[in-house]
Amino acid sequence: MKKLLLVLFIIALAVSPLVVFTLVTQGKSEGEGEGKIAFASDRDEEDFLIYVMNADGSNQTRLTNNSAGDWEPCFSPDGTKIAFASARDGNFEIYVMNADGSNQTSLTNNSAWNRSPCFSPDGTKIAFMSNRDEGDYEIYVMNADGSNQTRITKNPALDDVAPCFSPDGTKIAFASDCDGNFEIYVMNADGSNQTSLTNNSAGDLWPCFSPDGTEIAFTSDRDGGLEIYVMNADGSNQTRLTNNSAENFGDLWPCFSPDGTEIAFTSGRDGDLEIYVMNADGSNQTSITNNPAGDIRPSWGP
Repeated sequence: MKKLLLVLFIIALAVSPLVVFTLVTQGKSEGEGEGKIAFASDRDEEDFLIYVMNADGSNQTRLTNNSAGDWEPCFSPDGTKIAFASARDGNFEIYVMNADGSNQTSLTNNSAWNRSPCFSPDGTKIAFMSNRDEGDYEIYVMNADGSNQTRITKNPALDDVAPCFSPDGTKIAFASDCDGNFEIYVMNADGSNQTSLTNNSAGDLWPCFSPDGTEIAFTSDRDGGLEIYVMNADGSNQTRLTNNSAENFGDLWPCFSPDGTEIAFTSGRDGDLEIYVMNADGSNQTSITNNPAGDIRPSWGP
């Protein structure tokens, strides 16, 4: 399963698409969630683009349109902006746009890859990962307008990836392979006091704080396949929420709903990658997209 996790991580970083398919149908309309979910899909082009839909899967709408690929959307806390990574300039840069797709603006500009943006809870900062300095990925923070880009992790030859702010803005959860495989860490928002929350021989990735800050959802292959887990914010009580076979990529990329009662995630259980929603305790797992393309990386906004 380490190889499978590595494959998924490479997919998350690669410019190339999974496969190009034709759009067949839109998502369900009977869901109960509120707000919007942004996600990436390769249904209409040769690479992934950013889409948005209602939390029940209805009204799936494409927001970006270019041949290079747009990935990893993240809603601002007030729902008016979406940050994302785009390869339209020849390498991945962090962009921001209005929630309707207008005013797409680059925030970073260098020859490295800049990925996985995450807004701070007050919307004034964006954490992201970049390999601009030594070739390995580190966590950076910048103002929401792209100014004052500052590196806050320093682990040469190792990778620090997938940052996520805590709801009070004082902490950042992230994944690091500094002990030989990816584990979930937390640190102060300035990069100090980096502390491991998980410790096992498997890979743990893509942490997401609950809106009240008491829990962190994440992906792990510790039980043989990629599954969604949740733990207390101090690393205690690590609990598996999904249970599917190791085939077809598993379950990954969890994201809490704004009220904390549900979790959106990506699953390959039906043979292709779709967006699912479940209750925060793992019950009522429901697909809200349904087409033969890849739908990945949900971000749940207000």
